Amino acid sequence: MPNRIRSSTFKTQSNNEFPVEDFFNQVIDSLQDYSIFTIDTNFKINSWNSGAITIFQYEPGEILQQHFDIIFTDEDKQNGIPALEIKAALESGKAINNRWHIRKDGSRFYAQGQVFPVKSISGEAIGFVKILRDLTENKRTEDAINKYIGDLEELITHKDKILAILSHDLRSPLARMISITDYLRSDFDVIDPAEFKKLLKHLNKSVKEELNMLDYLVEWARIKYASQVFTPTKTDIYDFVLKAIETYQSTASANHVKLENHIKKNTFVYADGKMILSVIQNIIANAIRHSGEGDLVTISSYNSDNDMVVVIKDSGSGMSAETQQKLFTPNLESLASSRNQNQGAGIGMLLTKSFLETNGGKIWFESSEGNGTTFYFSLPLTERPPTNNNNNLNFSEIIASE
Repeated sequence: MPNRIRSSTFKTQSNNEFPVEDFFNQVIDSLQDYSIFTIDTNFKINSWNSGAITIFQYEPGEILQQHFDIIFTDEDKQNGIPALEIKAALESGKAINNRWHIRKDGSRFYAQGQVFPVKSISGEAIGFVKILRDLTENKRTEDAINKYIGDLEELITHKDKILAILSHDLRSPLARMISITDYLRSDFDVIDPAEFKKLLKHLNKSVKEELNMLDYLVEWARIKYASQVFTPTKTDIYDFVLKAIETYQSTASANHVKLENHIKKNTFVYADGKMILSVIQNIIANAIRHSGEGDLVTISSYNSDNDMVVVIKDSGSGMSAETQQKLFTPNLESLASSRNQNQGAGIGMLLTKSFLETNGGKIWFESSEGNGTTFYFSLPLTERPPTNNNNNLNFSEIIASE
């Protein structure tokens, strides 16, 4: 590249003349925190300073004459970012881009970058200079702060949502229960025994439903506010299926529903045991609730790629299309109507979905009215990077409308 000050000199303290071009090159090469390189009009790299070697890990012999898009991520190359940088530099005299780049070993780093066109005396673009600074740690710190702020805002929002649920879906039923107990207490001597028995049965059922709702809220709060409880390990899912069946065997027998476990011992997944037990118990409880005399609930599993898929199938009443559509996104109104129709609180399935996503799994189902329901959920067979779910059940989904 032509240099307009090639003939100038720099005088040192010893009165030795030193070419400015050499001095300038040494200054550029001494900037170890900055990657500085030039690109010709064919977008090939034709100079590479020491900072570029440090940051990108390429020696000059490996990188010179390579197209400069070698430092961009595949996503950016697919989106045409390298060409857009050059275009912006030509149009505006400078292109500023803060983005992720790729080192020689394939690792990513976040850089603050600028591209400048280099022009001849006549104003013709004869190349470009790209300057980069590794700001990965700054980016991580910024992201961590933003995440912390977001989590705080989310916690405040969720606290308000929980209070709304407590007020809307717990307070009213408790008020009705108080009315029933007041009536039973004041008119105990004159109440017909059959009516007394009916009211007592209704009261017992209502108390259990409210306790169920409260248990779900407490469980969500435990997971939400105490992320340290998420401790995934190599877990034999067979043991948790047995525990869940043991918990609900008496309920199933009372409803003449049969529970069958087809999962064999030493069926390992990598997951948080407490969460997975909650998932299995919730799905089995729902299956029993929607099954009748002579119905069967089976639990089985199969491998799919790097996941274990657990299948919980019942021959019960199945779900309507409307219920299926709202299964994972109920609002306050649907919660109340579901409880009135003895269909459960609805929060259980949101917890189930959240727990599975936290563990790197997912849940889906097949159902039709009168033909039962089959739930499928997947869990990783081995350890994998944690998800971004953040143990987070989004109660804004519950209160979609008032």
